[in-house]
Amino acid sequence: MSKKRLSILIFKLFIFAVILIAFFFRLSPQYEHYYSASLIDKMERLDSIEEPKVVLIGNSNLAFGINSKMIEEKFGMPVVNMGFHGSLGNAFHEEMAKINITPGDIYVICHTSYSDEDKIDDPVVAWLTIEDHVGLWRVIRMQDVYDMLKAYPVYLKRVIDLWSKNAGNVLIKDSAYSREAFNAYGDVVYDRANDHREKVDELVPEINEVCVNRINKLTAYLRERGADLVIAGYPIIVDREPTEQFKEQIGKFEQKLREECDCSVISDYQDYFFDQDL
Repeated sequence: MSKKRLSILIFKLFIFAVILIAFFFRLSPQYEHYYSASLIDKMERLDSIEEPKVVLIGNSNLAFGINSKMIEEKFGMPVVNMGFHGSLGNAFHEEMAKINITPGDIYVICHTSYSDEDKIDDPVVAWLTIEDHVGLWRVIRMQDVYDMLKAYPVYLKRVIDLWSKNAGNVLIKDSAYSREAFNAYGDVVYDRANDHREKVDELVPEINEVCVNRINKLTAYLRERGADLVIAGYPIIVDREPTEQFKEQIGKFEQKLREECDCSVISDYQDYFFDQDL
């Protein structure tokens, strides 16, 4: 390719990028009242607390299952529930532990699995979350940029569709899956529709080296800044009484987690069995 043709191509790509960026900031955001937009408020709370705090890191089992006010009263420390969306993956959630670190902070990870590929599992959902809220872009790592760029056209198509129908940023009333369902701590306070399942599969969480190594690096990163990281259990749904085989498997999982992670595991996972009828 000649220098002239290359220069023309670069110029066209530059113009396209400028138009795309302008288009993006003209149409976004469109999801400001959705569940995903709750991260805006969670991040604002996380940024605003300048004293030692308890920060809960994980997916929606935290968003739907925690009473942060009770934890705050018991420990005498402000609590931020960053529990969010499982489809984004562990690595996305863990990046929240690097924001506004204060000496004395306690970060509690409550993953439902410790096996991942160290990436954002669903970049489209990530776009629905961060949109044009630059303060949220901090949780996107350099290694995530390529996947985010690939997912952008899908997000843009959805945004254009909402914008063209004047259906974006609509207040969602009385739904557990809306921004308004969260309280100031980041807990969902609306009742969720009954999604009872006929059959419960006894699933044992997996552990892989990629996830453990990343958590160990995060542990060291926080300790260098005077903060601490611990791992806690999550609600494990069982059909009334778990089988002895399942109990044994969960015990082995917990033991392996304790052996491979540099941080403390503060839970007995068998205390987290919940009858599905609850």
